[in-house]
Amino acid sequence: MSMDDSWRPLFRVGAAANVAVLVLVPIQIVLYVLWPPPSTVLDWFALFQSHGLIGLIDMDVLLMVGNVLMALIYLALYAALRDASPSLTTLAVTLEFVAITTYLGSNTAFEMLSLSKQYAAATTEAQRGALLAAGHVMVTSWKQGSAFNVSYVLGAIATLLTSTAMLRSQVFGRVTGYVGLVFGVLSLVPASAGKAGVIFSLVSLVPMWIWLVLIAQRLFQLGRGAHGVAEVR
Repeated sequence: MSMDDSWRPLFRVGAAANVAVLVLVPIQIVLYVLWPPPSTVLDWFALFQSHGLIGLIDMDVLLMVGNVLMALIYLALYAALRDASPSLTTLAVTLEFVAITTYLGSNTAFEMLSLSKQYAAATTEAQRGALLAAGHVMVTSWKQGSAFNVSYVLGAIATLLTSTAMLRSQVFGRVTGYVGLVFGVLSLVPASAGKAGVIFSLVSLVPMWIWLVLIAQRLFQLGRGAHGVAEVR
């Protein structure tokens, strides 16, 4: 198929962003295992005061980075799929950007870092009580607020739309599209939805990983100018 070679730099950037996300995921998991997120606001404050970077990581700062990288990936996917499914790809990239923006706004890692410093410097019980209350609000809104849940579901819908566009085009293999559909369906249940949400989020990591690997491989090919029909595999 014919494709404008002016998009090749974007394809290479998208492929590199895929690789970066694939590297960040296991790092995040390992750090979660080594330093599990605290269960109380006081413990969060203590963690931020003793190991600020670990506190930020436990509050998903790497996921924030991953979300920014996903913006680059979706721009590359839009360029690759826009001719085959202009409506689907436009809607998908729009929803993904809304999801990313919403998530970045919902994350309170740096607010918690600031509150922990204020708590350490507080000299009265009234000040400490107010800061603890503010900390409770930050932790609650982080993964239990509407913004996080909306972001999670919108990202899942964007994945489903993109995967459908893949199945309608000859740019990506059909396996890539079907794996993306599985990932999207599993991602429709927010991680905040109790035990079911945790299970779905963990299980979804498997198709997510496979999907991103397949996308990275194809984007690298497109970045080199290999615009032929993708293998059905």
